[in-house]
Amino acid sequence: MKKAAVILSGCGVFDGAEIHEAVLTLLSLEKHGASYQCFAPDVDQLHVVNHLTGEVAEGESRNVLVEAARIARGNVKPVTECQVDEFDLLVLPGGFGAAKNLCTFAVDGPDCSFNEDVLAVCKQFAAAGKPAAYACIAPALAAKVYGNNTNVTIGNDEGTAAGLEAFGAKHQLCGVEDVIIDQDAKLVTTPAYMLGQNMLEVSIGLDKMVQSVLSLK
Repeated sequence: MKKAAVILSGCGVFDGAEIHEAVLTLLSLEKHGASYQCFAPDVDQLHVVNHLTGEVAEGESRNVLVEAARIARGNVKPVTECQVDEFDLLVLPGGFGAAKNLCTFAVDGPDCSFNEDVLAVCKQFAAAGKPAAYACIAPALAAKVYGNNTNVTIGNDEGTAAGLEAFGAKHQLCGVEDVIIDQDAKLVTTPAYMLGQNMLEVSIGLDKMVQSVLSLK
């Protein structure tokens, strides 16, 4: 049985991990015979968003690891405890948290900073030649990790695609129900809710992402 390390970025589309993407990804891993362990950085979120109004909740503070525990049903560890040699592959669901808490791409674009612990783990998987999958906006991290004309996708948003290419990656247009696979980098990306209009569309792309990353040697 292959074992996946899954990095979450909180809980909630606007300030953390996209819940549908995270749950559908974990379900797909189990469905296709893989096990997983969730991880998250033990840091404060960039900010807290009221998901009912879409407004930033001024004066509120939440911890990314504590919030990620909501999705993982408590079974989540600090990303600093992720030992690459214990896993076969890496998976990062999307949500604004990937571009706010794992890095600041949502705010700073190609001039963004990255959580050093998360970036280190992602780079270790790449250096070890282990397959990885990044969904939605998470390919912003993949672009930083792999660069060098590695093929990635966030769907079809030109501005975001240009930001990824500033890191040296090569953006490919992709439909919500499909994936982009870079065989040399052993990297799979899919647009998910960067493009999807409903959970069914997104589930098809995420399931294809999981099947694809599990098939990479």
